[in-house]
Amino acid sequence: MVNPFRQKGTFLKKVSILIAISFSISVLLYISNILYFFELKSFDIFSRILNPVKAPEDIIIIRIDQESMDALSKEGVNWPWPRQIYAPIIEHLSEASTVFIDLLYSEPSSYGVEDDAIFANAVKKTSNVYLPFFLSKNRRPLKTEDRNFLANTSITGLPNGQITYYSVTAPIDPLKESAKGFGNVSINPDDDGVYRKIPLLFQIEDMTVPNLVFSYFTKNNTIKYKNGKVYHNEYNIPLSKGNVLLRYYRESFKTFSSLDILNAHLTKELSGSLPGPDFFKNKFVLIGPTAAGLMDLKPTSISSVSTGVHINATFLANLRMHDFLKPAGTSIVLFFMLAIVMATSCFVISQYSLAKNLAVFAALFIAVMVICAILFSLSYYLPAVYPIVALIVSYIAATVYSYASEGKERLFIRKTFSRYMDKKIVDYVLQHPDIVKPGGQRTRITVSFADIAGFTTISEQSTPENVSMVLHAVLNALTEVIIAEQGVIDKYIGDCVMAFWGAPLASENDEINGCNAALKCISSIEDINIDLVKTGLNPISIRVGINSGDVIAGNLGSDRLFDYTVIGDAVNLASRLESVNKIFGTSIIISENTLSKTGNIFFVRELGLVEVKGKAKPVRIYELIGTRNHIKRETAELIKQYNEGLACFVSGQFPEGIDIFGNLLKKYPDDGPSMFYLKKCQELDSCFDLTNDFNVIKLVEK
Repeated sequence: MVNPFRQKGTFLKKVSILIAISFSISVLLYISNILYFFELKSFDIFSRILNPVKAPEDIIIIRIDQESMDALSKEGVNWPWPRQIYAPIIEHLSEASTVFIDLLYSEPSSYGVEDDAIFANAVKKTSNVYLPFFLSKNRRPLKTEDRNFLANTSITGLPNGQITYYSVTAPIDPLKESAKGFGNVSINPDDDGVYRKIPLLFQIEDMTVPNLVFSYFTKNNTIKYKNGKVYHNEYNIPLSKGNVLLRYYRESFKTFSSLDILNAHLTKELSGSLPGPDFFKNKFVLIGPTAAGLMDLKPTSISSVSTGVHINATFLANLRMHDFLKPAGTSIVLFFMLAIVMATSCFVISQYSLAKNLAVFAALFIAVMVICAILFSLSYYLPAVYPIVALIVSYIAATVYSYASEGKERLFIRKTFSRYMDKKIVDYVLQHPDIVKPGGQRTRITVSFADIAGFTTISEQSTPENVSMVLHAVLNALTEVIIAEQGVIDKYIGDCVMAFWGAPLASENDEINGCNAALKCISSIEDINIDLVKTGLNPISIRVGINSGDVIAGNLGSDRLFDYTVIGDAVNLASRLESVNKIFGTSIIISENTLSKTGNIFFVRELGLVEVKGKAKPVRIYELIGTRNHIKRETAELIKQYNEGLACFVSGQFPEGIDIFGNLLKKYPDDGPSMFYLKKCQELDSCFDLTNDFNVIKLVEK
């Protein structure tokens, strides 16, 4: 088939059209922000993996935690604590460069005016404390004293805040006169409730007020505004709609409980775990609640459970270390998307090979993720979702065209058969498409049924989620083994996998491949059981039945719905043999029809003649134990003694058989076939009228 894109004068034109369509769709998705939540989650993944590990050592958090609250409660000091409790903590931090307190003191203390005075005096004495206020969108009138307070706190020479507020919850008057500075602590999360960014400035009436942490820098005149940009010293603070993207540290800041600091100050007896005032010299300290009951828990991009004080500490560290994420501009994002669309479209429509196209798709996907990851680690945030969307859109558009030009039948065959057979067999089908037309043909195949033992019991005793997990793991493992052994997955029947060898491509090794697949399936279950036990689930086992014979193979079904499958007595017998494992306590049973074509490769044990329901002629069956070059001496000895017992049974020497199987079970008490024939010998030994087919095991159930 001639590829029309290769025709002279049309290739570039049609490539350009595909690029234009793909890029337009991608840009539309980007502008609509429809994938906003996906982008947020990708940001979180990058943050958890690529953010800096260690937080700066000169930033300390003093926790108001549950342990401290419980300890003081035992002393009769309940929450909210008297404010004089904070006084010795503040005094202990007098050598710190700055202390930020992330607690609102908007109402007079319930312990009286003196309680407020003690705390205010401590704050004023240390002269390094910054206190918060809380801006609100509640449209209540702004009190005169609050307006005056905000006017004293407001800053000039910087751009207006992007978010407008209307009212404020301010500290009490004694603290207004004592603290070194003040700042707002009301921040909003992203739409999914996660705190990834924080504003520098806020607007209330005609006043611009700073964030609590940012107020320290404005107070010290290290913030400048020039050429439309905000600078800390000479560092341009990267803003996006007035916010900075925070880079949370994967390891937490150095923290102490408020109880430890209180004890250290009151006892004056310092230990390795109780730092003295000198420890905090020139350090930045943040005091804030971390106990769950204090309602200050906030999820961040690296943790589902964090606190407001950790967010403020991160903001402080990012600003001091110049460690914010710099978001890429829209033009850069669009250029990156265009480059991806061009590369994808040009390659996909010039190739017939689905494997090559998928490889290029995977390579471009990895390249996009690696580029975004490298930039992220270097503090540049280039959104990953929209370039990936551009890749997917362009790949789909090019593939749709390729699909139309290459032909539906060829793609249908490749797509359909690749799911349940090896690539070599798919290639054969593509070369001989007639074999997948509706209908069938007689052929010899080897068919296998693999079923999870006791799956009904497992389902009743476990949760649906665990059952689904186990079923997926088992079916996935068995499928991979079967396809690797050149088999074809026919169907999944609940917890059972039906597979066959010999159609549509026959080989001399179909029976051998089927037996090898059965042994490897058993081995794969052992690997799965290791993981199940680790997760607290019970190990499982499977039963496999294999038979070979003539069947009808082909695309069978209706005009509307059909599958490539096999039908016939040989298939039914394989299904019955899987169930016979329950009678003998075995894992794999194969028929004589299968064994006869395997040469001397496998080590088996004869289980005798069985007559299944609906079949008059008995079939000799065998337990498949392994390959001959991997059989233990102990196993070989067991089978040797077993065969002696089986010979006694077949010849009607039941007492001798009872002795042999009885002795064998003393040494191997779990050997299922020995138990079966011991019981059989005992039953027939007391029977005076034996039929000619006494040695045939008749199965009355399917």
